[in-house]
Amino acid sequence: METKINAVIPRDRIGALIGPEGTVKNRIERAFNIKVTVNSESGIMELVPNEDNNDPVSLLKAKDVVTAIGKGFAPEKAFILFDDDKVLDVLDLRDLFGRSETDIQRVKGRIIGREGKMRRMIEEMTDASISVYGHTIGMIGGYDAVSTAREAVEMLIKGKQHATVYKFLRIKRREAKKKMTLELWEKPPE
Repeated sequence: METKINAVIPRDRIGALIGPEGTVKNRIERAFNIKVTVNSESGIMELVPNEDNNDPVSLLKAKDVVTAIGKGFAPEKAFILFDDDKVLDVLDLRDLFGRSETDIQRVKGRIIGREGKMRRMIEEMTDASISVYGHTIGMIGGYDAVSTAREAVEMLIKGKQHATVYKFLRIKRREAKKKMTLELWEKPPE
């Protein structure tokens, strides 16, 4: 039985997935030793491992990269997921607000902030990349970074003031720096 995974991305993101002269698609195929077939009518991607691919996780990782591009990330940002220590988290606003476009637009505006300031602040304070696209919020980064970014986004969704979220992010940033310093001190000499 042949192993394969399907992923669906919006038709307007297919060009970004393929890239100029197929460069993005080719890079994904080489990085994960797979074959990506694109149906440009439906937006369905089929990911199949090459015959010499013995890594069962490669399809799942490739699906995350394809999904990230489909959720509005530039291919170069999605390529961060090539690293095993990086994760993708996607929050679907329809799960929270149903089909209410006005609520979804309002919340997206709160997350992006005036002139993109809030999204930039979350990215800078957590080291996670954020994409607000369609009805989804995508986050890429290390597990702790994405977890903190998601918590900040959820605070904004719940209506917390931007100042409260800034304060939360400053505290989390301080904790992360402290943890990193402790890890450096506890590291045994080589």
